[in-house]
Amino acid sequence: MNNKLSVIPLGGVEEVGLNMTVLKFGDDIIVVDAGLMFPEEDMLGVDFVIPDLTYVIENSDRIRGIILTHGHEDHTGALPFLMKNLKGRDVPVYGTPLTLGLVRHKLAEHHLEEVRLISVKPRDVIELGAFRVEFIRVTHSIVDGVALGITTPLGRVVHTGDFKIDPTPVDGELLDFHKFTEYGEKGTLLLLSDSTNAERGGFTFSEKEVRRSFEDIFSKAEGRIIISTFASNIHRIQQAIDVAAKFGRKVILCGKSIVVNAQIALDLGYLKIPRDTWLKLDALPRLRDTEVVIITTGSQGEPMSVLSRIATGEHKQIQIRDGDTVILSAKMIPGNERSIGRIINHLFRRGANVIYEKVSEIHVSGHASKEELKLMLNMVHPKYFVPVHGEYRFLVSHSRLARKQGIPSENVFILRNGEVLEITEEGASVNGSVQSGRVFIDGKGIGDVEEMVLRDRRWLSQDGIVLILITIEKPSGDIVVGPDIVTRGFIYEESSQEILDEVRDLVASTIKELDPEVTADQSLLQARLRNVVKKYFRNTMDRRPMIMPIIIEV
Repeated sequence: MNNKLSVIPLGGVEEVGLNMTVLKFGDDIIVVDAGLMFPEEDMLGVDFVIPDLTYVIENSDRIRGIILTHGHEDHTGALPFLMKNLKGRDVPVYGTPLTLGLVRHKLAEHHLEEVRLISVKPRDVIELGAFRVEFIRVTHSIVDGVALGITTPLGRVVHTGDFKIDPTPVDGELLDFHKFTEYGEKGTLLLLSDSTNAERGGFTFSEKEVRRSFEDIFSKAEGRIIISTFASNIHRIQQAIDVAAKFGRKVILCGKSIVVNAQIALDLGYLKIPRDTWLKLDALPRLRDTEVVIITTGSQGEPMSVLSRIATGEHKQIQIRDGDTVILSAKMIPGNERSIGRIINHLFRRGANVIYEKVSEIHVSGHASKEELKLMLNMVHPKYFVPVHGEYRFLVSHSRLARKQGIPSENVFILRNGEVLEITEEGASVNGSVQSGRVFIDGKGIGDVEEMVLRDRRWLSQDGIVLILITIEKPSGDIVVGPDIVTRGFIYEESSQEILDEVRDLVASTIKELDPEVTADQSLLQARLRNVVKKYFRNTMDRRPMIMPIIIEV
């Protein structure tokens, strides 16, 4: 039967991240989003994770277009790797101006400037083979997010993308209630809806609540203010800038990603900065403490981030001192709590007043809570329902909400990555699966790493391993024994003693130069030593062995 709609999630229905969904009708395919996920703690050496793209690549001649709902990395980060495999095929990518602005920068880093990017705006309609796609404005934690109203020969499909119902958005652009209701009145075949906050009751707070908290903090702050947030959260950056201007402070953006994103948003008109408010970092010494607001990344406790280096006294230009106020204006992503806790402790030790989610309303979610999810279900009133974007428990919670809103249990489908939901005039059912899974990325290659065991074996066989063995006195951070350097499969130790002596001296001098707070924190110390030794071998030998610092505290 050709009159069949297939819906195939390749990522985003068993995790938060990796969002990618394929819709197929006859010989026509459209792809919604192509996201990545950042590695979990046990994914040693992995930069990030993308979905298995095999099914899309094998069916590349059928792809009529790739549609991006918004600019977050968990919806766009895999696009460069996908487009590398679609070279030679004219596959257009559709998105709103800010989304494409962020994507264009990423594609340029991968030398993919030839990708055809087509800008759209809410309520635009495009024809892609059997699919007619309408863009519907939603509110989220990034500017320019859209849902999709997709008309097929079998009926209408609504894909919400990431959304919440914010009655007072920073840019004044409300979620398009009229369009969602229109799809409900005309009849919607299938709804795919964001499940991130499906376990959270009530409504998600408006982004403007954060401004009230900022104003309260700014009014009491006696010294410099440092705000850490996600680089893509343009609304949050805008509010920080607005409040800084209100209190007569200058703004310094610190960190490559936040500077790049802010400049893109400024160029496109999505970020508005009063004249002479945005200053470069080298202006910091000329400003009084009461004139300074620094906006940076590192809110998730990443060991080499700007905030981490500030917290441990390792940043060359920004040193924490008494009277500084540090605001972590971001949600703690599960798994990062310990790293974030260490950063907070380091900041407090250095005299800063640290304000974070557990003690102040300085972050609100960009995702809909239960009451908003109910409202979406009632507006769209779909025949079939598929919860997306979330761990399995989130999908279960969302599916229960759908059943309570009157959707029959047999019409609610909790899919797994790769499963094929087939919808015909007779009904809907899960029918088989396609190849799916996770691909580990180290650098900019795709398919270099299929699983961690294979990656480690390949790494060891090609470049070997270097062990840094060292015993440190915990209170002082002084070296008690070592450092000893042991290699396997890298160089022959007896004939390369000069190199090993240089590495030993480099490790010892690095530790002596570090602040005791860094040497007392094993994860930070290991990351620093790994980075220093990695650079040494890359610069002197163009080799990349596996480097494992083993630190014993006494």
